Amino acid sequence: MELIPVAVQCPHCWEHFEALVDPSQGEQEYVEDCHVCCQPLLFTVSWEDPETPVVSASPENP
Repeated sequence: MELIPVAVQCPHCWEHFEALVDPSQGEQEYVEDCHVCCQPLLFTVSWEDPETPVVSASPENP
């Protein structure tokens, strides 16, 4: 299955970037660096349906 691109806004620098989500993993939580400022973000992914991810990004260490 292909990765699904999602738009994310960094809570550190407020810039938008595109992250890729793997739909085969179901609900997930993982850490990935912001593609702009490199600060660590905690991504939480849930699914409205198999093709529509709901993604939130928060600071890893608030």
